[in-house]
Amino acid sequence: MVRGYNRVIIVGNLARDPELRYTTSKRAVARLVVAVNRSWSDPEGRVEERVDFIPVVVWGPQAESCNRYLVKGRAVLVEGRLQVRNFTTSAGDRRSVTEVVADSVQFLGGRREAAAEVSGPSQGSGVDEDLEALDLGGFEGEEEDIPF
Repeated sequence: MVRGYNRVIIVGNLARDPELRYTTSKRAVARLVVAVNRSWSDPEGRVEERVDFIPVVVWGPQAESCNRYLVKGRAVLVEGRLQVRNFTTSAGDRRSVTEVVADSVQFLGGRREAAAEVSGPSQGSGVDEDLEALDLGGFEGEEEDIPF
């Protein structure tokens, strides 16, 4: 059997401020949503653009640093692995979420850049609606269960 390889590197901007929680054993865990822009040309040569909102989970002291220094709009580089997590909602529905479990989060750009980007997208861009539709569900970490 072939040994698998699961590595993800994304660069983008935070779609919202980090959400920090603690497990029952006081271990920090932060949830980030990174907006990653991509573009391509369609067969007629028109440029198409899309934004992917990628959920990221950060553990330990790095989670606390993300919460302390990152704000919506800040550019980040995230390295980690892809994880598919299954959970049951309080209504009893089974769901799954695909997310990046971060090994490393690098803060890109300066404070001035982040402040300029915090103003967010123009009205009617659909970004807020896309974020609302992003079902991150409950969280069952590898080490412990925490509510998100």
